[in-house]
Amino acid sequence: MACQDCDLLCRKRPLRVGEKARCARCGALLYARKPNSIERTLTLALSALILFVLANAYPLLDFRFQGQTLEISVISGVWELYAREMWVLAAVVFVVSILAPLLKILALLYVLLPLWLDRQPWRMARVFRWIETLHPWAMTEVYLLGVLVAYVKLSDIATIVPGVALYAFAMLIVAMAATDATLEPETIWECLETQR
Repeated sequence: MACQDCDLLCRKRPLRVGEKARCARCGALLYARKPNSIERTLTLALSALILFVLANAYPLLDFRFQGQTLEISVISGVWELYAREMWVLAAVVFVVSILAPLLKILALLYVLLPLWLDRQPWRMARVFRWIETLHPWAMTEVYLLGVLVAYVKLSDIATIVPGVALYAFAMLIVAMAATDATLEPETIWECLETQR
C-alpha cells in the first residue's frame, strides 16, 4: 500500500489488535487494528438508524409568524421545492438528506450484522464497495448547516422553535462520523477472505 503522506510503497502485513503500521520513511500512520471494530461499528450503525427514523418522523422546526404556526420537516422541504417546480434541486436535497444516508446505514447493517453472526450475506463485497461510493453523497451535515443558517436569518422576523428532529439530525451526524471512524475496511475484507 502507498503512504498517504509521502507515497512510499509499503508491504502490508497482518496486525494484531492494538497494533499500528507506520511508514518507514515519514512515520505516518498507514493502518491500525482497533479492538472490537465490527461490534462498535454495528452498534453505531444501529444508533444511526434509530436517529435517522427520529429525524425524519418528527418536525425539524416550528415556524411561528403573525399567529400562524408551520411545522417543517426534512421531507416537507423536498415537497416544497417540488411544488415550486424546482425538481432538480428537490431531487438533490432528497438524495443528500434522505436517500443516501439511509442507503449507507442499511448497507452497513447488511454487511456488519452477518459478520457479527459469523455469516456472509449475498453480494457482500459489492455492497461494501457501495458504502464507499455513498459516502460523499450522505452529507447530512451540509443539510443541517443550511437549516441552521435559515434559523439564524429567520429568527429576527419570526419565532422558531427547534423540534425533536433537529436534535436527532445533529446526533445522526455524530453517529455517522463515529461509524466512519470506527469502521475498519481491512477487518471486513479479512472476514470476507476467511469465510470463503
